[in-house]
Amino acid sequence: MPDSHALLSASSAHRWLHCPPSALAVDGVADTPSDAALQGTTVHALAEYKLLRFLKRRAKRPTSEWIDEEMEGHTDDYVQFVAQHLETARERCSDPQVYVEQRLDYSHVAPGGFGTGDCVILAEPTLQVVDLKYGMGVKVSPVENPQLMLYGLRALAAFDALYNIEEVSLSIFQPRRANVETWSISTQDLIAWGENTVKPIADLAVRGEGEYAAGSWCQFCRIAPTCRARAEANLALAKHEFAPPAELSVSEVADVLAKIPELKAWASDVEGWALAQAQAGTQIPGFKVVAGRSIRKYTDEAAVAEAAKKAGYTDIWDKRLIGITAMERLMGRKTFTETLGDLVIKPEGKPTLVPESDKRPPLARVSAATDFTNTNNNDLPRRSPS
Repeated sequence: MPDSHALLSASSAHRWLHCPPSALAVDGVADTPSDAALQGTTVHALAEYKLLRFLKRRAKRPTSEWIDEEMEGHTDDYVQFVAQHLETARERCSDPQVYVEQRLDYSHVAPGGFGTGDCVILAEPTLQVVDLKYGMGVKVSPVENPQLMLYGLRALAAFDALYNIEEVSLSIFQPRRANVETWSISTQDLIAWGENTVKPIADLAVRGEGEYAAGSWCQFCRIAPTCRARAEANLALAKHEFAPPAELSVSEVADVLAKIPELKAWASDVEGWALAQAQAGTQIPGFKVVAGRSIRKYTDEAAVAEAAKKAGYTDIWDKRLIGITAMERLMGRKTFTETLGDLVIKPEGKPTLVPESDKRPPLARVSAATDFTNTNNNDLPRRSPS
């Protein structure tokens, strides 16, 4: 069951825990389903079917135009991931219970709050919560992930009296980002988080109280383009009268770099919202809607080819190998790896400046002096002794 109708939904907990009044502010604001959302719904239905079949339970296979070989492969891998965690649970618990796509009501800490847990493995001494993420944009971490922590709180509230649960293990399975990670928290710490952090903030959120706050949690907020708090936070950076870059200190440059991604995201959201409003008839002072740049294209390729041949032109076709992604989709991952694995390389990417939290290792730094010395020693001809 989707959790989109819960005011304090688990999937939006990252936002309302940081920005309590946003919960009521977005309630009732229309949200048009994106292709990514529709694809996500499909992959969860397919994963649910396969997992239930693995558990020898009855299930009906879903049908959708979104199901392709890539999705089939990733959902198979997801089932194997859950199977491994279930096997681990059986090593210490004789009869672990598995709940699939289970509605989890955590209203004991957040009024009216509920969500849908992809997979919950109930066992002693560890309760496991597994969440399938199919998106490619944002890499999701299980570390202090409020959505999964809320699911864990609900499971604890329901079963802690019957089971001796010492810790809760939270796992993210995000195959298209090659992101599989698990994080654990003690039962006592999780319960304390629910009582001391979630409860007081949730109480503010349901009343529309508290302070608006801008941050990374704004990304999927339905009022993000027009939120005043977000605008003020970003305009504060935009209004700053920076000196020429050479006059900034390294720490000042670092501060600017940290804020640029959010500034870009905010500007893009505002532009998109304004365009949609203008196309709907709203007059945006000082702006107008015009046709964007476009490129020429043939109306009928077969007719073009015939006309070109009649005119005496024969070298009119451009044939080239399809791309790696298309080839892998055509062959399937296993066949692609077996057939072309040795013929595919991944060159080192262009140097990019990223936050220290990025998991990629830093590139080795080569000083200009070293580079110059190497060039002198290796590339320049030496004079023969006279």
